Amino acid sequence: MTEQNDNEMVVPTAPSENEAIMHKSHANGEIDCYKPKLAGFWTRFWAYCIDLIVLSSIGGLFIKPIFRVLDIPVTNPSFLFFTPYKITLLIVTLLYFLLMTKYLQQTVGKIVLGIKVTAKNEEKLTWGTLVFREVIGRFISKTLVLPYLLVAFMPKKEALHDLFADTYVVHEDVYEKRSYFEYLKNEKGEKLQESPNV
Repeated sequence: MTEQNDNEMVVPTAPSENEAIMHKSHANGEIDCYKPKLAGFWTRFWAYCIDLIVLSSIGGLFIKPIFRVLDIPVTNPSFLFFTPYKITLLIVTLLYFLLMTKYLQQTVGKIVLGIKVTAKNEEKLTWGTLVFREVIGRFISKTLVLPYLLVAFMPKKEALHDLFADTYVVHEDVYEKRSYFEYLKNEKGEKLQESPNV
């Protein structure tokens, strides 16, 4: 049941993950919006570090023993960029990010730090979106490394793979307060003019 009074009224319609939660919280009728808080560089960096530990553990506990049993060399010659072992690790890494993000919207690192991936214009992440984000975009980012640093400089804290797939990484159950006017101007891209005070 929704409580209502003169100072606050919660809008009863449930917003999607990317929409603002709106409250009528002022005597003059001005509406405040609460947008999901975007995850910044350091939060995403530590989540990625945890994911690397998980992937390293998978490689050490499962992949290396299989290669040893099959008598496939694990050492990487310096003149070869792609070896069977490196290709296997790359495939496991991409599948890890792809499948966990598809079914949970989070990897282990994101779960630990309470952040998740959301689509900008969709209610659910589609396979097409995730292939662009977690396979193509992440492969480029992992190869070049520098695209990960975009998070620190982009206004909406997007890495290259976020730009490819039109996704954000947001905190779970953490919201930032904005006025409704600011929400329309910044999020909806509308050219608005504040009405003069009478």
